[in-house]
Amino acid sequence: MRTLHTCAADGSAVLVDGERIAALGSAGELVAAHPGVRVREWPGILTSGLLNPYGPEILEGTYHPDPREADTYGTAPIGGERARAIFRADPSRVGASARRGVQRLFAHGTVAIAGELRSRPVLEVAQRSGLAFGARPDRLPGPVSLSPRPMVLLPALAVGGPARFAIFDVPSREELVAQGAGTCVATVVAGRLVYRGR
Repeated sequence: MRTLHTCAADGSAVLVDGERIAALGSAGELVAAHPGVRVREWPGILTSGLLNPYGPEILEGTYHPDPREADTYGTAPIGGERARAIFRADPSRVGASARRGVQRLFAHGTVAIAGELRSRPVLEVAQRSGLAFGARPDRLPGPVSLSPRPMVLLPALAVGGPARFAIFDVPSREELVAQGAGTCVATVVAGRLVYRGR
């Protein structure tokens, strides 16, 4: 089924057909050219999505607690020796934590990660999720973060290319840089809406 995603701040739109981008343009033009298509209206701007260079650190080196564990572990990601101790105590937590970590990445507009994943369960989770894999920069930008600075935007969207993008509730790219990836309202991977902000 085809879906047209429109963005209020910049008036842009992308038509998704399956896992591919069928058209790019202004919302007005694409709505007129494709009557009857399902339309999703979003605030903010359309981007190609972010690459997070800290794939291994976020998915293998961080424990993302299950909400049912809030009394024991809280809700914030846990790193360092404490995360390693949790994984040693119960290795089955590795894959489940990675699944929750992927959801956190999607919630920050991340559609690609960099860095070598060495844990088989984590690699399988990342591959199944549809995350793309990119080259890791020679110098990492700073501390491990779901919203690293500087941000790394993927190359521009193209007709016929993969339907992989993110929408941020900001008026401009400059504001996205200023406010960070926490402004994400929607992430699409392989044509599927994998994250929708509340």
